[in-house]
Amino acid sequence: MSETIKSVTIPNIAWDIAADIHFPPNFDEKKKYPAVVSAHPIGSCKEQTSGNVYGKAMAEAGFVVVAFDASFQGGSGGKPRFVENPEFRVSDFRYVVDYIQTLRYVDAERIGVLGICGGGGYAFNAAMTDYRFKCCVGITPANFGRLVRESFGGFDPAGSLEKMAKQRTLEAQGADRFVIDFLPPSVDEAKKMTTDPDTIEATEYYKTDRGKAPCGATSGLFSFNSAALAWDAFNHAEVLMTRPFIAVVGGVPGGFGAYRDAHEIHGRAGSKEKEIVVLPGVSHYMLYDEPKAVKAALDRVLPFLNKHLGVAE
Repeated sequence: MSETIKSVTIPNIAWDIAADIHFPPNFDEKKKYPAVVSAHPIGSCKEQTSGNVYGKAMAEAGFVVVAFDASFQGGSGGKPRFVENPEFRVSDFRYVVDYIQTLRYVDAERIGVLGICGGGGYAFNAAMTDYRFKCCVGITPANFGRLVRESFGGFDPAGSLEKMAKQRTLEAQGADRFVIDFLPPSVDEAKKMTTDPDTIEATEYYKTDRGKAPCGATSGLFSFNSAALAWDAFNHAEVLMTRPFIAVVGGVPGGFGAYRDAHEIHGRAGSKEKEIVVLPGVSHYMLYDEPKAVKAALDRVLPFLNKHLGVAE
């Protein structure tokens, strides 16, 4: 896979987005390349699956790939830190596209988007609301708004909002920020708490050398999660989702709900060309980095991207 990477900063509203550009082999800046924006999961960063797995693979296949850190997270700017706000997360995509269109070696009419887990839900929403994206790929895509309303919030969204309101008031008056960890501290602790494959495998990915990265914090600022409670990644998909897309999901459902969300966007979207791929025996986190699962996903994703974005000219 391609190891040619350039780190850049992309202007946002009042801060910069940190991003890595992954270049194809034998890159020639005189050519015009199709490009893909690659978005990381919740609590992740560009150095993990969106960059070092899917970003590299798509670059090796001939695409210019931009993997970026969400605002308030990773190497990107914005304060306070660890904010997971869907509105800002989707807005980030637009600023990344603004930047990509200034690159002389990128064809502005051939830009796609790919996201993993929560980044997949955001990618679908970005494709619905920014038609500069010509196609969309969701890898085990999850709807963060639905997740916060349900399992992350104990299926008590109104109660969660009450707690968030009180905590934000305290913080505005000088109390310490309440930063929650989305995961248990270790795999052993995860197995004591639950049998859910998503929680256990997420802990293995993020809390061990398998996927651990300095900026992959798996943390969220509790009081700022209120923005997600009323947000739906697929809102108005019946009308606004017109772009071709493919959603790849494992056939082993887990507590984070990507299996359900992939089927929901496939059912709701108004796109004339839409496809859902269910990989038997594959779980959510196998699609992050497990070679056979990733290869099975890419075997469907890369032809899709080639069809809708073409090759370098």
